[in-house]
Amino acid sequence: MNANSTEQSRYLLQMHDICKDFAGVQVLTDVRFDLLPGEAHILAGENGAGKSTLIKILAGVHTSYAGRTEINGRKVQFRSVDDAAKAGISVIYQELSLVGSMSVVDNIFLGREQRGLLGSVNKKAQHEKVIQLFDELGIQIDVMKPVEKYSLCMQQMIEICKALAFECRIIVMDEPTSALNDGEVEKLFQIIDKLKKRGCGIIYISHKMEEIYRIADRITVLRDGKYIGTAEASKLGQEQLVKWMIGRELSTQFPRHTCSPGNVRLEVRNFSLPDPHGKPSPAVDGVSFKVHAGEILGIAGLQGSGNSEMLNALFGTYGKKTSGEVKIDEEDFVPGSCRVAIRNGMALLTKDRKETGLVMEMDIIRNATLASLYKFSPMLWLRPGQESLTVNRLAGDLRIKAASLNQLAGTLSGGNQQKVVMAKWVETRPKILMLDEPTRGVDVGAKHEIYGLMNKWTAEGIAILLITSEMPELLAMSDRVIVMHRGKITAEFSRQQATQEKILSAAMGQREKQDYEHIN
Repeated sequence: MNANSTEQSRYLLQMHDICKDFAGVQVLTDVRFDLLPGEAHILAGENGAGKSTLIKILAGVHTSYAGRTEINGRKVQFRSVDDAAKAGISVIYQELSLVGSMSVVDNIFLGREQRGLLGSVNKKAQHEKVIQLFDELGIQIDVMKPVEKYSLCMQQMIEICKALAFECRIIVMDEPTSALNDGEVEKLFQIIDKLKKRGCGIIYISHKMEEIYRIADRITVLRDGKYIGTAEASKLGQEQLVKWMIGRELSTQFPRHTCSPGNVRLEVRNFSLPDPHGKPSPAVDGVSFKVHAGEILGIAGLQGSGNSEMLNALFGTYGKKTSGEVKIDEEDFVPGSCRVAIRNGMALLTKDRKETGLVMEMDIIRNATLASLYKFSPMLWLRPGQESLTVNRLAGDLRIKAASLNQLAGTLSGGNQQKVVMAKWVETRPKILMLDEPTRGVDVGAKHEIYGLMNKWTAEGIAILLITSEMPELLAMSDRVIVMHRGKITAEFSRQQATQEKILSAAMGQREKQDYEHIN
């Protein structure tokens, strides 16, 4: 073996000069990427940079492309997802590929069952193999229970074991922590460390800077479908990484303007909601707060605190199950339906844009006008020309990047999908805009644009209620912060008073509601 082939064979994966187009639109141009055994290699870039397309080529989803892919120094050309899996490649997407009603064991061996001499499934061998895998990862789990009984974090661990069961050495994780709490994130990172020690190579996609620098050995950046560079994480500073990703420097990460609050836009008194899933304790329990025109009110809380349920209850998602008083511009408002909420100037951007924010099979125009369709269909007759003109303006204002406004929402990058959801709600001309995780799964450049939009909207007098799991974002963009724990408000802080320590303490229930001072 010559020196060059020895150098190549030390790589688990090499992708050379990868090019890909869709219907003549070039999405990847001469992209390269490589992966070593025992490393976590971050694949970074803005939404729409080409990361997902590159991974789908590696996973055998896209089989037609130009360039060369090598596994352990040998050229491969996958014809299917199954081909890629047989070559030792596993991709764990944000939307997990598990069957909720099936057991952990059956999910792990689904489609690749171990069989005995007569062709029957060897359930004993499968069970022993799965127990061994979870023991190696230090995870205690009942492998006969349906996966739907486990948390999202544990379901991701099941996906990882599924990869290890078939000796996959290349494991791709696409935004794996987007719905995990801090403890679950740390558990995932511990598992990644164990996978690296086993000689697996991890391709990790994330927009969270703290995660990138927590686990990265190397970082590769794509921008606009082109390769920008690869560097060791220890030698690539955050400012340079951002510049590589967006092609410019950001003057400030969180450009929150000075708040000039107006009159009380929304007032909530003793507001409650029974648990939507039938649990005995209420999801929202006697909360009271105010938010002013032109103000951003941050709503903090750990998973299960009731903050998302509160916004949905105000918007009418659960129908007329709430109690308490709600006023919009000093006028009584009774939550009961989303239609009524929209007509009264409320809008809700939900935290799951793919499930409750967009219709993925519809184009940008139809999605962006869905909540304000009455404006484009007087006398029940749709005016598509007016629709197109309006959405063209919205796309320009929100900087939506797409081949055309007829592009399906499901084919857009995450950041552009989020902007389409925002366009839908902005077009309703809301007085009160409720944002639940508005920057989840969004790159740093798109986040900066969303922060700018929030400033623009508050300057126009819109009141914003903000839920975000990113503490720096919460502290920087909120003018006030209320904290929830088990359905109750446990604290309220002005922007000057709020700190991470105070918010986390209140989120864990260490302060009682009567102890906090309303700042209105």
